[in-house]
Order: sequence, then C-alpha cells, then structure tokens
Amino acid sequence: MKHLFWVAAALFALTACGKEEPAAPAEDVTAIEAPAPEAVADEAATDEAEEVATETLEVVEESASEEALEPEDQAIVLAVADTEVEAREWKYKEGQHYFRLMPTQPTVGGADKIEVAESFMYSCPHCFTLEPYMQKWLETKDPGVRFVRIPAVFNRLAMMHAQTYYTAELLEKNGMIADLAEFNNAAFIEYHNRGNRLTRVEAIQKLFERFNVSAEEFDKAWNSFPVNQKMRVGADLVRRYGITSVPTIVVNGKYRTSAADAGGYDELLELIDELTVREGLR
Repeated sequence: MKHLFWVAAALFALTACGKEEPAAPAEDVTAIEAPAPEAVADEAATDEAEEVATETLEVVEESASEEALEPEDQAIVLAVADTEVEAREWKYKEGQHYFRLMPTQPTVGGADKIEVAESFMYSCPHCFTLEPYMQKWLETKDPGVRFVRIPAVFNRLAMMHAQTYYTAELLEKNGMIADLAEFNNAAFIEYHNRGNRLTRVEAIQKLFERFNVSAEEFDKAWNSFPVNQKMRVGADLVRRYGITSVPTIVVNGKYRTSAADAGGYDELLELIDELTVREGLR
C-alpha cells in the first residue's frame, strides 16, 4: 500500500502545477490589482458597459437555464450518443477519476451546448504538454460540445498571463488575430523554450506585434472593460470549481478532473468524451 501511495503521488506531481508553485520573482512583474473573486458580472459602471459585458461573456447557472427550457429541450443529445449508451458500463468512476461539484456551478457559455473548460497557466509545463492533446481532441469533438479556457490566477504572474490570454481572445473576436490557438502555442514556447517569462507588459506587447497587432490596438484591448470583466469572471469560476492545480478540466460546471485523476493525457481525453456523453443523456 505504501508503494502504491508514492506511485500515485509521483503521477500527480508529473501532471499538474500546484497553486502554491512559484512562477517568477515578484519584483519583475508589473503590478496589477487582483480581481475580486466574488464579482461575477455586477461591476459595470454604465448601461453601455453592461451591454458589452453581456456580449463578451455569459455566465449561466444550470438551475436557471433548465427552468427556461421546455421539457423536450432539456436534454442535449450528442451526435456520438445512441440509445444503447445508457445501458453500457462506464469506464471511469466518480470519486476516483473525476469528482462531482456540489452544487453544479455556472458555466461560461449558454445551456445550448455542453461545456468543457480547461483551467491553465502559460507558466505550467504540464499545460504546455497537454496542449497538443487538446488540439487533437478539438479536431474531433462533438459539435454539441463547447470548449473554453479559463486561466488560473494563482499568483501575480499568472494574473498577467490571464490578461494576456483574454486580450488575445478579444482581438481574435475582433478579427485582429487570426488563430488564438497559434497565439497560445507561441506564448507557451516563449515561456518554456525561449526563457521569455512575459513578466512585463512591454514583453507581452512585443509578442502581440508578431501577430500583426499594433501597439495602439494592443493597449486598447489590454485595458478594455471586456478583458477586465473576463478576468473577474474567470477568477470567480476557478474559485467556484475548487481548482488548486492546473491543468484541470471541468465539464458543464458539474465534473472536475485532470490527467492525474484520469491516469494520463490520453485517458483524460477519453474521460472528457465519456463525461460529455453522460451529460448529454441527462
């Protein structure tokens, strides 16, 4: 038993970055005010700002979304699901490979699709390792599944990197960045392969320049209300989901898992598909 304990501990250490793991010297990081985790979507100063925030990010409580649906619309049946799936024996076990969130927590998008959320940090080597697996999964995922990323904000550097991600996401939405996945890969490579820790706004802005984003466009997005609002919502969801290490996957605000829990990266992708199928049959 003692041997099994140390094997399990070693597997977890190899597949996750902990909340307390140091990222970079604090004095190298441009100071950023920490987002209030309690604030989900109530910080808009004007009606116009609220409208922008609504278009940018919609947090949906499952209980509320279910009440608004007609009975026949409540089940989201995935393309991969069939009538025999309910009777099958599931490979992965609750409490061992994944954990149920009680109560079910909000999701980023609406109830029209089943949401798979990855919480990550650019500074996490395991997130970098997981990235090609997730890109492969995205190529074949069910159309009834929506994938979102939620940067974890465990420290000041992670907070700056979260702002980097949400800025890139906004610029892609506005047509100024062609491929967010390509930008994410470049950010990972800067940190892990080139030794560029992206600790200052100037260094981050130069990364955006490589994607043909001007300094003016970058500044406007970086300091925008939608990016600030997304950071607040993301920090709140990380807290609600009980995420203490990354990468962590949350399915529809209901199930939390990781590569360490699933038994590896390939197993994690299998587990994600299994959980989305189960969720589609409810």
